[in-house]
This record gives sequence, C-alpha cells and structure tokens, in this order.
Amino acid sequence: MVRLRPNLLHYSTLYRFHKYAAVNDWQQRVVEQFLAHKAAVSKAQHSGSSALPSEAPTPTILTFSPQPAYATGRREIDSLTPQQVEEMKTPMPAPAKWDASNVADILPTLRGGQITFHGPGQLVIYPILDLRAVKSGLWPKGLGVRDYVNLLEETTIRTVGRFGINATRTENPGVWLTEGAKGERKIAALGVHLRRNVTSFGVGLNVATDLRWFDRIVGCGLVGKGTTSLENELPEKDNPRDQIQQISKWWVEEFVRGVWGPEGSYESWRLGDLSQSDNEPSNWHAPGQVLGRL
Repeated sequence: MVRLRPNLLHYSTLYRFHKYAAVNDWQQRVVEQFLAHKAAVSKAQHSGSSALPSEAPTPTILTFSPQPAYATGRREIDSLTPQQVEEMKTPMPAPAKWDASNVADILPTLRGGQITFHGPGQLVIYPILDLRAVKSGLWPKGLGVRDYVNLLEETTIRTVGRFGINATRTENPGVWLTEGAKGERKIAALGVHLRRNVTSFGVGLNVATDLRWFDRIVGCGLVGKGTTSLENELPEKDNPRDQIQQISKWWVEEFVRGVWGPEGSYESWRLGDLSQSDNEPSNWHAPGQVLGRL
C-alpha cells in the first residue's frame, strides 16, 4: 500500500525546553533544504535538463517552548546599551513558573522587527514553506506575503477563540486583545523572514508565560502597550498551562485548513535531540531525532 504524502509535517519539542539557539539552528537547516531544492530545480531548468530533482521538502511547522531568550531583529542587537543587556541577563527572581533557567539568553535573528521574549509557557510556532509552491484550491497561485501574514494572524485568532477569547488585529503587528478594563494588550507576537519566498520564524503565543520577562524590554518596539497570556485572561479553572500541546495541534489544524481547505492533511511528530538526525535524505522528515507520532 502506497503511503500518501501529507500536505504538512508538524514537529513538536514541547515536552522539553531546548535552548532557543538550538531551535533556530534546526530551523535554518530546514530552510536550507528548501533553498537547495529550489536552486537545483533552477539549475536543471536553465541547463535544459529533463531530469528534475526529487520532490521538494514537505511544508513544515515546528512548535516549541524554549529556555528563556530575548531575540532581536537582524539589525537591532548592536543598538542595545550595556545597561539594557545587564538588565536582561539578570536572573529572574522566584517564584518561577516553570522548571527552567531563570537567566535569559540574548541573541540576534534574521527576522524583521524588534526585540521580543521567548520562553517557557509560550507556544512558539515556526512554519517553513515555499509560499509560491504551496498551491491549493484556496490559493491556486500560491501565497503572497500579505496573504501569509494574514493567515498567521487569523490562525492565531481562531485558536485563541476556542477559549472564548475575542482576539483581533490592530494597526500594530501581532494578535491583540482590546476588550475590558485592561486596555490594549498583545497575546501573540509575529515576526517572519523570507528568502526566495521560503518562510522562517512565525508566531509566539503566550499561553502560560511568565510575563515578568516582558517588563525588561519594550516588546517589538511598541511603547506603552501591554502583554498578556491565555492564563492571564482565563478563570483559574480553565488554566491552559497543561494544554499547550493540544493548543499547538489546534493551531496546526487551523493553519492547514487555511492553506489547503478541509481536505488538507498533516502528520504530527515528536522531536528529540535537534542536532541529531535519524533520517536518510530520501525520507520525508526534517533533520533531528524523530521519536514518534503525537
């Protein structure tokens, strides 16, 4: 029996807190697979060869919750003052919400935008796909950049809506809550990078994040804007802390539906050591130690 290839592969490391740098390295390895395939196709077409490269990598999503880290945009890290760096590296005092480091790493990334925080209790979602190659009944010509950003926001809004929370867009990037006495507050940050239409980075949804980390920065450069989480917005009896894996699957379901429609398919897998690989190049899987299905 021939195994049908899914539209998307979802990998999760949510059962452990990896260093953000390790996750970012894994992401770049997957991006390079996409870029190498595009380069091989282009070379074959220009040479007039009838032998095209093997199938393109499968669109991929990584969901994770890392050790504490402040991630900057590609040109921002040199603008941080020594005082800012010292404050960000100061250990977070107890009580800590999670059994993780209480000292944050600081590192630059390739994405646009300004500094943000990633850490335990946050659902970080990094889709990696070729926007122009993703063709479906909904997107017969592939996705444009604006289409893609809207899709990330709408997917997050729908996922948060499963808890009865009315999230929305504003003039600022990300997903926001605007109702109630707390004022305008961001529940999910958004930052992407594209190279030859191949995406990286994505969404950071605060599920049960320790919001004190955000007090040390001006998140995404937006002065005077608050930050919140699902845990902060929901009654204690509805605490989403133990639902982060399920929330990640809801997000992936919504994303697949938004790209391929109700007939879209995906598989979810659990990753172990991100630096290892159990996969032969001919396999569908991205790099990393694949531990089994979710």
